[in-house]
Amino acid sequence: MKPFRKTITVYGASSSKIDKSFADAAYRLGRLMALSGRTVLTGGGNTGLMASVEDGVLDNGGTVIGVIPKFMVENGWMHGGLSKVIETDDMHERKQKLADMADAIVTLPGGTGTMEELLEVITWKTLGLCSKPLIILNTDGYYDKLLDFFDNAVKLNFMKEEYKSVWRVVSTPEEAMEIIDEEDRTCPVGKYNN
Repeated sequence: MKPFRKTITVYGASSSKIDKSFADAAYRLGRLMALSGRTVLTGGGNTGLMASVEDGVLDNGGTVIGVIPKFMVENGWMHGGLSKVIETDDMHERKQKLADMADAIVTLPGGTGTMEELLEVITWKTLGLCSKPLIILNTDGYYDKLLDFFDNAVKLNFMKEEYKSVWRVVSTPEEAMEIIDEEDRTCPVGKYNN
């Protein structure tokens, strides 16, 4: 079966000073996406988990589209092997394109930039502005404290319990791919158009 969710956006850290287990998981995710025939959208960076997932895709014959602001290209922060590059005027346009062009979104561990991307998509989903699958890859329990924060927000009535259903949490790249494949099997074509 050809994948319906062909284009997957992956958010992740730009830091390369992190434990190797995070980079290994990101590379594995990229490899699995390439082998499944999916195109991967990233922020186009040449460091950190962004580069790891890009390398995993490219080393296995896949396609990576980097969506990157012009100032980052000018600073030499773009991965040199991207299959295609879409330059944006600013970070806001980059985030919008990464969400709009995706059939599903996977969030790897990351810092404030990754957190901003994740929280914006969660907000869009709770407002009905985005219906695409959102998967949080919780490598080595990285997101445990954020998930605890969400539980506390629900407990204190800052957030509705049902909002926790807008994302799925997995521990491995293989589980992330299982969810994407499951969505392909169970959701009709055209369900995710925003």
